[in-house]
Amino acid sequence: MAEKKNMKGADLEATLEESFIQKNLKKIGIIVGVIIACVVVFLLGRAYLEKQNDKAAEALYPSEQLFQNGDYEKALNGDGQDVLGLVQVVKKYGYTKSGNLAKLYAGLAFANLEKYEDAAKYLKDFSAKDDEMVSPAAIGALGNVYVELGDYDKAVKTLVKAAEKADNPVLSPVFLVQAGEILESQGKADKALELYEEVKEKYLSNQQYADIDKYIERIKVAKK
Repeated sequence: MAEKKNMKGADLEATLEESFIQKNLKKIGIIVGVIIACVVVFLLGRAYLEKQNDKAAEALYPSEQLFQNGDYEKALNGDGQDVLGLVQVVKKYGYTKSGNLAKLYAGLAFANLEKYEDAAKYLKDFSAKDDEMVSPAAIGALGNVYVELGDYDKAVKTLVKAAEKADNPVLSPVFLVQAGEILESQGKADKALELYEEVKEKYLSNQQYADIDKYIERIKVAKK
């Protein structure tokens, strides 16, 4: 008897499931259709972005070469013929990887031309995400631009952020010492000392800052 009851229970459960599917078949079909549509849109979008990034990379290349040669004005504005220029590459392809890189080049080019407001604009817009050297270097460059603009508090904050993001003996001590020197010039010796001591503790392997004790001693002597 118990077995019959169990069978009846199983039959009832199967019937209920079948009934549920039949009642909701249209809804399920719509949901599946939406999911498929989303996947198709995603794949098409990715293909489009890849194609656009290829175009951006092609447009960026001549400006990149001009930048490397120190022709910053032409790198930024192009020549009206073969070279689109970094500014236009950003406008057309700023949402792509190569367009994002163009923002960094543009910011550095403006900085080299001493047009610091423009430099800050492009460097801030650059998406510094993954690269362990380029990203912190870009943030550090923005910190140096803030120095030129006279915004020393923001410069210190940005340089420390660059050092933290880099977290390596090549870039981090450079930015920490820069930030420390700004703090010293502001009369904030204690905060500068903290940064110098961080360099000594973490990054003494960088030979450029093997004499970090001189920075530390300078503050300690001044405080006596």
